[in-house]
Parts: sequence; C-alpha cells; structure tokens
Amino acid sequence: MEIDKLIDATFEPVSNAVASVIFYSIRLLDLEIKLILIWLVIAALFFTFYLGFINIRYFAHAIDVLRGKHDHGRPSGQISRFQALMTSLSATIGLGNIAGVAVAISVGGPGAAFWMALMGVLSMSTKFAEVTLGVKYRQYGSAHDPGMISGGPMYYLHSAFDRLQQPRMAKFMAGLFAACCIGGTIGAGGLFQANQAYQQALVVTGGDASFIADKGWLFGLFMAVLVGMVIIGGIQWIAAVAGRIVPVMAAIYVIAGLIVIGVHHAAIPGAIKTIFELALYPEAGIGALMGALLMGIQRATFSNEAGLGSSAIAHAAVKTDVPVSQGMVAMLGPFIDTVVVCMITALVIVISGTYVEGSGIEGVQLASRAFASGISWFPYVLALTVFLFAYSTMISWSYYGLKCTTYLFGERIMVDRIYKLLFCLFIVIGASSQLSHIILFTDAMVFAMAVPNIIGLYMLAPEVKRDLQAYLRDLQQKRNG
Repeated sequence: MEIDKLIDATFEPVSNAVASVIFYSIRLLDLEIKLILIWLVIAALFFTFYLGFINIRYFAHAIDVLRGKHDHGRPSGQISRFQALMTSLSATIGLGNIAGVAVAISVGGPGAAFWMALMGVLSMSTKFAEVTLGVKYRQYGSAHDPGMISGGPMYYLHSAFDRLQQPRMAKFMAGLFAACCIGGTIGAGGLFQANQAYQQALVVTGGDASFIADKGWLFGLFMAVLVGMVIIGGIQWIAAVAGRIVPVMAAIYVIAGLIVIGVHHAAIPGAIKTIFELALYPEAGIGALMGALLMGIQRATFSNEAGLGSSAIAHAAVKTDVPVSQGMVAMLGPFIDTVVVCMITALVIVISGTYVEGSGIEGVQLASRAFASGISWFPYVLALTVFLFAYSTMISWSYYGLKCTTYLFGERIMVDRIYKLLFCLFIVIGASSQLSHIILFTDAMVFAMAVPNIIGLYMLAPEVKRDLQAYLRDLQQKRNG
C-alpha cells in the first residue's frame, strides 16, 4: 500500500471515534443538532448582553488601544499588542477562511455565509472575556527561562475551581482543556493546514498528473522543516514572523478577492440577495435554514476560535499590566477574521456561482475554481496565499500546544523538544490524509476545548464585568482630567 493511503487508512478510525463523542447530537425538527454548537452560541449571546454589547460600543476604542494610544510606562510582557494580535490572527486567518468557508457553502448553501458573519460579531464578546482572563492569570518564569510567560484557560480554570475549594476539580478541568488543546493543535494547526496546502499545490501543478501526486508525505516534510525553523525560537520568533507575514498575506488575499468580485460586479446584488434569502427564507423550508445556520456557526467558530480559549494563550504574552485593555484588542480578531476575510471568500464563491457545480463536501478546490473564474492565473495567487495561511497557522498553533504540553508535563527543555518534533511529524501525516478525515478529527478536538473553557468563563464572568467597569471608570476619569 502507498504511504499516503496507509497513513489515511490508519487515521480514519481515530477520527470517527473522537468525533462521535464530541459531536453528540440531538434530533429536533428532523435535524441533527450538535450540542457543542448550542453551547458556543449561548456563550456568545450571553457575553454580548452581559457585557453591554462591548463588541459594538467599544470597537473604535479597541482600535485606539491597538495603536498604543492608551499605553504608558514599560509594562511586563514578551511581545507587543500588535504582535499578540497578529500571532492570534495567524492562527485564525488560515485555511478555515478559505477551505472552511468553501465547506460551509458546499454543505450548507450560500446562506451559511450570513450566519458565519453574525457569529463572528457575537464571538467578539466571548473573545474579550477569555483574553482578559488569560492575561490576568498568566504565570511568570520557568526553570530554564525566568522571563518566560505562560497563560491561557488552563490557568484561569485552575483558579476558578480553587476558589470553590475543589483542588481535584481544578486540576481535572485545567488538564482537560490542556489535553483537548494539544489534540486541537495537532488537528487545526498541523493536519488540516498541511492537507489543504497540499491540495492547492496539486491544483496548480497539474492535479493527478502532478509530480507531487501521491507524494503528500514529501510536501508535508518540506512544510515541517520550514515550521521547525521558526518554532524553535519560541513565542518571540513566532510573533516576529507572524507580525510580518499576516498583514502581507491578508492584503494579498483581500485584494485578489476584491478583483474577482470586481470582475463579476454585475452579479453582486444578486449574490447578496441569495445569501440573505437562503439564510432567512430558504425555499426548502426550516430544514435548509437550520442546515445553513448550523454549518455557518460551526465554520465561524473553527475560523475565529472564540469560545475555545486558544487565542488567550498567545495574548497572555503581551506587554501590558491592564488585562482588560488586551481583551479590547483581542475583540478585533473575530471581526477581521470572520466578518472581513471569510466574507471575501464567501462572496467570491457565491458571485462566481462555482458552488452550484460542486457535488458534496469541497474545500480549497472550490475556492480555487471561484478565483479562476475571475482571472485564469489567480489559482496561483491563491496557492501562495494558502501556503502562507497554512504556514502562519501552523507556527501559532504549535505555540498553543507547547504551552499546554508544558503545563501538563512541566517547563522542561526535553518536553519542549519532544513536543516540537511530534508537531512537525503530524504536519507530514496531515499532507498524506483525506479531507473528510482531517476535518472530522480537527473539528472534534478544536470544539472539545470549548467545554471546559466556557465553564470557566461563566464562573469568572462577574469578575470580568467588575474589571471592565473599573477600566471604563478609569478611562472616563482620564478623559475628564
């Protein structure tokens, strides 16, 4: 058996077993509704209302904070606000914005794009809460690096249950999150990214006739070497690379998308009408509406990670002594990721009409056809963008997994090296497996992180609200003074 097929055959039963647990469904109105999606939507709605629509009221203020308008002195930390946001975005602005959107539309129809955008706006509030707590409960120093900072849900989960005098539950919940995050890192950070980058490389090099056909492991090995060269330097190297790659790759992709949309400008009104009609008033009835809604929510969460807690790990290393201020900056992540970048992909696919030609689940191949409908050589631009998206996501997610691994096994150099080696190994596996198996395993492990994380967010919600109110009072006093 070929190496690619052998790896895929081995991987399939693992994917099915994990997904059957995480994506437990209930039947309602003849639809299978995943409980984890309800869990995430309720959290996004709760924090949006509980925090007084912070995602909308303080959007402009968040931009000012990012620009450094409210920074003073020399706060503790390892990376700047901009680098923290770019590191977070490099993890979220990945193939979920291209392949994930394509999957949502190929399965849920164009209406899924509307629900993705709406979920993106609501998720800004959840992101604010988890990042604020991630910075507030971060830990300083390790045996081999006194200046190291570690933070994320595992730390604020431990604190939340410690206050209830439940040390065993504190260890269990923090450990559960860390274990799920490591699995999510392997899926979202290594397997899925390598798989879709390889698929797009196949498209532009001749498909089945390509010299890399049936050599996914070789492509994965190449990407693993590039990733390893950066992650060996830790968060400061990762943040430095992300700070340079993310703005460039996002600009290339958005400009390319706008050009394709411009080529089909006459179809813009009809495409927007189609998205809204199929999102709110589908011809196929309530079943189609719920299908689009659920698929939109699922892919939006996979794309922006709000509610999962992963971004709090990157933001925890920021240079600030005011946790709420970085929570404000973090809110911009879901907006940029899901409302801007994902909607560019959705409009390109819907306006070009390529989704109609597809059959079943499709990822980056559907997006590639949509871009080619504007200008024939655009799939090559998309291939470059896909590669950069995948690469940047890999290096950021590797850091998330590392922090969770060292949380479980200790801040030791040997643990650090073993983890990084295994992460690079799974990049090779990802490039050698089938899309269906990759998506199943990735979604399951990523969404599993939301269970312990959101429980912790609810427990600490009053604390987040008090800190926000104190921050806003201080801000008002500075303005008046």
